Amino acid sequence: MNITIVGCGNIGTQLAVHCAEKNNRVTMYGSKPEKIQKQLFIQNENGEIIHSGSIYQATNDPEKAFSDAELIIITMPAYCMQMLSELIYQFVRDGVKICLIPGTGGGECAFAKSIEKGAIVFGLQRVPSVARLLRYGETVIATGYRNELFVASLPKKYGEECRSLIEDLLEIKSSLLPDYLNLTLTPSNPILHTVRLRCLFEDYIEGKAYDRNPLFYEEWNDKTSELIFKCDDEVQQICSKLTDFDLSYVKPLKQHYESNTPAELTAKIRSIKGFKGLSSPMKQTENGYVPDFDSRYFTADFPFGLSILCQIADFVGIDVPNMKATYDWYKNICLVNDEFRYSDYGINSSIEFINYYKK
Repeated sequence: MNITIVGCGNIGTQLAVHCAEKNNRVTMYGSKPEKIQKQLFIQNENGEIIHSGSIYQATNDPEKAFSDAELIIITMPAYCMQMLSELIYQFVRDGVKICLIPGTGGGECAFAKSIEKGAIVFGLQRVPSVARLLRYGETVIATGYRNELFVASLPKKYGEECRSLIEDLLEIKSSLLPDYLNLTLTPSNPILHTVRLRCLFEDYIEGKAYDRNPLFYEEWNDKTSELIFKCDDEVQQICSKLTDFDLSYVKPLKQHYESNTPAELTAKIRSIKGFKGLSSPMKQTENGYVPDFDSRYFTADFPFGLSILCQIADFVGIDVPNMKATYDWYKNICLVNDEFRYSDYGINSSIEFINYYKK
C-alpha cells in the first residue's frame, strides 16, 4: 500500500517502521523532512533493534504526501485535527482510509467532510505501546507492546476491514469495537493526565515557581488516584445513559489497571516500566520550575479530551462535578485559545449527537 504517516515523533516513527517493514511504500509527512533518515529503527529497552524498515520519502509537501495515499495514519495531537482535515480534504478519494492513533480527541468529527466524500475514518483505542524517540528521524525505543488492540470506524460497516489492516500491519491481535464512541469515551489521557496535573499544580498562581520538577508517574499519589476514580465513575454514568450504543469496551480504570483502591492504583502507576523516568510538563526559569502550558498534556488532554467528556455529559443530562471542576481549574490557570466544540460540527443536541455516531 501507499501509506502516509502524519507526524514524525514517537508514535509516528514507530508506525513508519512497522509499515515499511511490511514492504509498503511509506511516506512521512512533517515539518522537518530533511532530518528523517531513510532507514528507521525500533529498539527495545535493552538497546536491541527489534524492527527496522526503509521509508520511501519524507516530505512537507501535502501533494506528495496525500495525492496517492491509500492509508493515512495521523499521530499528531488532537488540536491539529481540524487543520489537518482541511489540508487532506482536497486529496481525499473514495475509499481512502484515515487512521487516528489514538482515536480520541474529536478527530472523527474534524474529518466529517472527508467521510461524506467517501473516506473511511478509523481509530485505535490506545497506542500500540509506550514509545520514546532515541534519535529524531531515526530510532525510537518501544516498550510494553499491548497484547491486543481495539479498532472502530466511521462508517461502521468498514470496521472489520480496518481491524484486519491494523492486525496485519502491527502483528498484534486486534478486535473490532461495536461503536466508535468506545474510542471517544475512553477514560485514558483525558482523565489520567488532567487529574494528575490538577493535583500537581492545584496551588499554582501566576508568578509561582517550584523548586523541583517531580516525576510524573513515579511520584503519583493517592489523592490523584482517588479523584481519578471519581471521574472514571462519572464516565461510566455517561455510558449508562447512551443506550443506543454498545459501550461495553469503555472499561473502568479500576479494571484496566487491575486496581480496586486508590492505594493500589498509585502502586500500579508507579510500577509501570514504560512510565519510568518521565518528568512533569514543566520548564525551568531563573526562579525555578513552572508548568509548561505549551505541553500536549495541557493543550490536548484538557480542551480536546476532558472537554469532550463534559460536553457528552451535558448531552445526556449527567452531572459530572469532578470532571467539570478539573476542567474549570484548567481554564482558570490557562488562556484557552482553542477547544473542541461539538457545535462547530452541527452537533447541538443529544439527537444530533446520537445520529452522528450511528453512521
